[in-house]
Amino acid sequence: MEIKTDICREVWHQYEKGLQYNNSIDLLETVELNENFFIGKQWEGVQSNGLPTPVFNFLKRVVLFCVATVTSENIKLSVSPLPSTNQLPTDFIERVAHIVNGQINAIVENNNLISMLREMMRNAAVDGDGATHTYFDPDVETGQAVKGAIKTEIIENTRVFFGNPQDRRVQKQPYIIISSRELLDEVRERAKENGSEEWALIKPDNNDNTARNLYEVDDKVTVLLRYRRDRKTGKIFACECTKDVVVREEWDTGLTLYPITWLNWDYRQDDYHGQAMISGLIPNQIFINKLFAMSMISLMTTAYPKVVYDKTRIKDWNSAVGAAIGVNGGDVNNVAKILDPAQISPQIAQFIQLAVEMTQTFLGATSVALGDTRPDNTSAIIALQRAAETPLEITKHNRNQCVEDLGRIYIDFMREYYGVRLVEITNPQTGQKETAEFDFSVLNYVPLSLKLDVGASAYWSEIASMQTLDNLLMNGQIDVVDYLERVPDGYISKKQELIDKIKQAQMQAAIGAGAPLNGVNSPIVDFAQPPEIVGGGGYRELQRAINETGVVP
Repeated sequence: MEIKTDICREVWHQYEKGLQYNNSIDLLETVELNENFFIGKQWEGVQSNGLPTPVFNFLKRVVLFCVATVTSENIKLSVSPLPSTNQLPTDFIERVAHIVNGQINAIVENNNLISMLREMMRNAAVDGDGATHTYFDPDVETGQAVKGAIKTEIIENTRVFFGNPQDRRVQKQPYIIISSRELLDEVRERAKENGSEEWALIKPDNNDNTARNLYEVDDKVTVLLRYRRDRKTGKIFACECTKDVVVREEWDTGLTLYPITWLNWDYRQDDYHGQAMISGLIPNQIFINKLFAMSMISLMTTAYPKVVYDKTRIKDWNSAVGAAIGVNGGDVNNVAKILDPAQISPQIAQFIQLAVEMTQTFLGATSVALGDTRPDNTSAIIALQRAAETPLEITKHNRNQCVEDLGRIYIDFMREYYGVRLVEITNPQTGQKETAEFDFSVLNYVPLSLKLDVGASAYWSEIASMQTLDNLLMNGQIDVVDYLERVPDGYISKKQELIDKIKQAQMQAAIGAGAPLNGVNSPIVDFAQPPEIVGGGGYRELQRAINETGVVP
């Protein structure tokens, strides 16, 4: 019985082409080597021949420092309305943007995007590439009649195959395949739920690229998820299959963007795979480990003093503490001699230190940036730390672009899958937050622009912000509402409720006084009227000029 459908043959053939390309650039071997060196398995497959195998893993500290530097800034995705030619009311577009911003913030929080970005950047630094895959889970409870939530996951670069491997731009690909190794029973059950008549024919396969032991071979099967763009409609279609059986027939996702983001730590020309930061540092790590190993074996064999004695006069040497040694006559001056231990050149330790420091410096991980310098001058240290971070600005830009792409994917999913949901909006008349229904299909014709706000999150930033806000409030430059709206999260509990109460009290006071609120503590100044001149003791020139002319000079 022929069970191979045309789509299975097509997808599996495209998958094998991707594997051949990855094998041609030794991707699997490079990733495995880099991962081993990062976690400390730096003598894997090396014949030590009795030598000690020390590991002084300075690479991990450098990599984690660079990753932390790149991801140390707070990020916030926000949308803003674009000029529209369909004559939509401006206030309507602004309300839509406000609702979408709230939903994006919820998605970022639910997916723990900040931690996910750190993992993604770590993968890029060690493996060369970082990638995310976004999908819609229809079974997630939302507390409303409509179920479903947007989920984002990290995927390894060895599991992603581009249709055009010479182009790293995701949205320009003819198709993208994501492979995964899954339990056989789960895949069969999913295929059965999707209406497959051949679900029982799904068999475990031996994927040499991922299977590491017999357990994985017997219980696992390779599942391929392919996304492709339809040339006529521009929509994204997806299908899921194994080598022989379709798990889910091809369906129209309704998306206009591939739900995948891709990031290279460093670009390589004509290759969608990037260059890992750790790849060029492995020879330095090997060299340092070998120097330590040879220094250790030298210390173990020659560093301790040795006793040479005359066996014709002493039968056996007794090294016990306080033990007497018998000599058969003669002078005892030449019976035994202690050999001084060999000296190791101090240049070895100096060269090891120099190699480590130069490697770290070339990567921007200087002693100042790593915090290994005495803070005698705070301003100078901050300036040097910022200068050390300059080489990573390109990588930060790549990260920001990747997050912006992810935000556009979120909007694409909301437009297609959210439908009518209850959202929280602010009533423009009362200023109170209310719950109302919103149809997310309006995103099909409401133009929105996505931007990324990035702010420093160094340990002193929040303290400095609070000090500035306190000074502005005490000097009467801002009112309490402005102060509370700008206080960082976590300082005041139930902050929004407090803001709403103060606004309501101000509104009632303004209505009772018959005058609008000015929003600050200081009174409104009418600049069309001359300022009031306050007199003082003495008869000064300014007062005389005013009295004589009646005009303020």
